[in-house]
Amino acid sequence: MDHAEENEIPAATQRYYVERPIFSHPVLQERLHTKDKVPDSIADKLKQAFTCTPKKIRNIIYMFLPITKWLPAYKFKEYVLGDLVSGISTGVLQLPQGLAFAMLAAVPPIFGLYSSFYPVIMYCFFGTSRHISIGPFAVISLMIGGVAVRLVPDDIVIPGGVNATNGTEARDALRVKVAMSVTLLSGIIQFCLGVCRFGFVAIYLTEPLVRGFTTAAAVHVFTSMLKYLFGVKTKRYSGIFSVVYSTVAVLQNVKNLNVCSLGVGLMVFGLLLGGKEFNERFKEKLPAPIPLEFFAVVMGTGISAGFNLKESYNVDVVGTLPLGLLPPANPDTSLFHLVYVDAIAIAIVGFSVTISMAKTLANKHGYQVDGNQELIALGLCNSIGSLFQTFSISCSLSRSLVQEGTGGKTQTIWLTTFVSSLFLGLDYGLITAVIIALLTVIYRTQR
Repeated sequence: MDHAEENEIPAATQRYYVERPIFSHPVLQERLHTKDKVPDSIADKLKQAFTCTPKKIRNIIYMFLPITKWLPAYKFKEYVLGDLVSGISTGVLQLPQGLAFAMLAAVPPIFGLYSSFYPVIMYCFFGTSRHISIGPFAVISLMIGGVAVRLVPDDIVIPGGVNATNGTEARDALRVKVAMSVTLLSGIIQFCLGVCRFGFVAIYLTEPLVRGFTTAAAVHVFTSMLKYLFGVKTKRYSGIFSVVYSTVAVLQNVKNLNVCSLGVGLMVFGLLLGGKEFNERFKEKLPAPIPLEFFAVVMGTGISAGFNLKESYNVDVVGTLPLGLLPPANPDTSLFHLVYVDAIAIAIVGFSVTISMAKTLANKHGYQVDGNQELIALGLCNSIGSLFQTFSISCSLSRSLVQEGTGGKTQTIWLTTFVSSLFLGLDYGLITAVIIALLTVIYRTQR
């Protein structure tokens, strides 16, 4: 032991010597940027792209048919009750919304039900969001109605229109033809953009931009419903400052409001608002939320029929709807050159609304959505749906999204998005908001 201690070298006297060549900056850069890997040839890349393996086939199926991925993993006992209540509530609410939004689209109400049926089935197979509700949307319906009224105005002279009834039916048939053409073209545009992987633009839809856009869209929906709530007749407005013009028009005619129509509307609104607060307060004690939308529809229909609101109080009602579904029909492609600008705007706004809501709900519930697949799904819903005489659809906005917070550090972007989308319209407003968001990111990066 003593001999070993004598041979130990103190740690402070130990040295470690390294020999290496001295690198100059050019030599070091050359060494660092040297690539040992030889790039693949074009033939190898083509071979790899066209090689068919079971894994690649499975991934392709999962990509284009998301239902094949989530349906086998569905937890029946855990999800079925909530999905059942949610499905009933959404379905019952979508029926009157479809009828009302068809009026905004300037087509007979029954076509709103067609648009609430076929696209929903297709989105179930091709969509990636688990929570959004696909169907007629007020802003898209207003855009469709603007095209239909522009090409087929109210005062159009139709050959063969012997009386007012026949003339109205012929005019509505022409407007349906216009709506089908716009829907088919917008669906083709969305599908092509999805195939070309244009969904990458979704990454530029930042959270404040999404919230500002959806809030402005909700205001557009609210103002478009005011004339029906007050029971007044006003001119249809679209484009820049349409939200201001439509609101002013309603206020100018408020002296002619229908008190009964306003009373029924406020009664239903009170039921929905009170029911929402009840569900929120007792959500831990309730096995599932109470479907207040179902009771609101039943109550409104019962009051209308029981008190004969149409004849006694001059309240507008939908009236009798034809039974059954219409056979498929080919849209009139000869109208494409008249509606292609509107179709592009509808395709972009429809995708923006859908991906905005889908991203918001996906972030909230911890999953991801694919922007490219959403474009493909919307394109199929619109293009195939147009064969069954539907008009363009999108995602319906939720009231909870409007009330959700926006964050204190990003009010530059949210305020710009909201104001531009509100006054310039959703199409021009979205373009302005994306530009502002990009400039903001560039500025912050440079700083």
